[in-house]
Amino acid sequence: MSDKKQPSAAAQANGFYRLSWLQRIGFGSGDLAQNLIFQTTCMYLLFFYTDIYGLDAVDVSVMFTIGNVANVIWDPIVGTLIDKSNPRLGKYRSYLVFVGIPLTGFAILCFWNGFAPSLLYAYVTYISMTLLYTFINVPYGALNSSLTRDTDEITILTSVRMFMANCGGLAVGSGLPILISYFTNEAHEGLPKDSAAWFTTMTIYALVGLALLFFCFSQCKERVVMDAKESANVKVSDLWMEFGHNRPLRVIAFFFITAFAMMSIGNAAGAYFINSNMHGSADQLSIFMGLGSAPSFIFMPLVPMIKRLVGKKNMFYIFLTIAIVGMGFLYAVAKMENPSMTLVYIAQFVKSTGVIVSTGYMWALVPEVISYGEWKSGKRIAGIVNALTGIFFKAGMTLGSVVAPAILAYVAYNPDVIDQTPKAEEGILWLVCVIPAALLLLAMFIISRYELTDDVIDKINREIEQKSKE
Repeated sequence: MSDKKQPSAAAQANGFYRLSWLQRIGFGSGDLAQNLIFQTTCMYLLFFYTDIYGLDAVDVSVMFTIGNVANVIWDPIVGTLIDKSNPRLGKYRSYLVFVGIPLTGFAILCFWNGFAPSLLYAYVTYISMTLLYTFINVPYGALNSSLTRDTDEITILTSVRMFMANCGGLAVGSGLPILISYFTNEAHEGLPKDSAAWFTTMTIYALVGLALLFFCFSQCKERVVMDAKESANVKVSDLWMEFGHNRPLRVIAFFFITAFAMMSIGNAAGAYFINSNMHGSADQLSIFMGLGSAPSFIFMPLVPMIKRLVGKKNMFYIFLTIAIVGMGFLYAVAKMENPSMTLVYIAQFVKSTGVIVSTGYMWALVPEVISYGEWKSGKRIAGIVNALTGIFFKAGMTLGSVVAPAILAYVAYNPDVIDQTPKAEEGILWLVCVIPAALLLLAMFIISRYELTDDVIDKINREIEQKSKE
């Protein structure tokens, strides 16, 4: 990710800022923090609730659905509040501090077994955690577009962000099973079910995440934001006006639905797949889940170069296809009479390579549609646009949170045994491979409708800056 020639002083003054590597890493640390906290709930909270806390899979499915529906209502409120407000510590970055502390507390409480199997306690802690996460995620997403208008810089920022996000994913996917095994005193087969070990591990992850949110706050300087007078005129209805007038936003919104549904379903099923289909150990689960993030260390630094070589849209096509091939390979390996874990790992690596690049780079499109909306309406409502993308990625998460527990219930998954019925094993395999592959085919069609090339968005940004000076 080498820097191009620094823009002129005039270009910098017009919003085309270049950032230092410390600032880029500082911004990316915000996504690392969120992944340490939120990815833990995405990957393991379903397993914790069904196999440790003692809830029925259908009850969990209903709770996840209610939580995500609540967030659909909550997102536009948060987006509007953020765009209207101008806190002293920063329009967007201040929320990393103010909301980071209670988010950390509720994330830890989600993995406390003290009131098990109280469904009320699970509802209060889970929904509180998700609502607070929105109050971090929406302003953090808007923060990207407030740092610069430069599309190459945004590509680098997104690459750094997703590289660090996948560091968090690796720490969760691979590190969490190892830490839980380290903290447990119980003999176990598969992923340990010692509730104290789970609580201790989540506490460590959440506190490290909080420290990273503070670091992100310290390194980000907001320089491309809406004028305070314009902020006062922002209202909730702007959200739906923006969605109606901004066609590129509609395209990426539906891409977010399919992408996050795919990730939600696949991530939630990983522990079941290794435990039941492969009869694997905690160490093997650690490797498998870790391979879900490992390709980012190879490919995310190469994204700016790949984009220059093949173009934005072709990069999506290539890596979505790689992900689908990897899922097909994983399904074929799992159906073998004596499946090799080495082949499972290879298939997981191939699948994850495609998923990481295609779903990682989609975040670079959000500042583009923010600028497009500003060009059309004159309002740079970054909070509202990120609230909209939040609504749609949570719609995808909702779909995933409904599908995974519902299929587990349909195939009669039994949390009390390792050996599942052939029907249950096939259902788990569909969650890991078949349904995610179908969603990626849909995502490929959706992204084909995206129309903002780099040249177009650069022209739009220059026109916006010119208008601001007239």
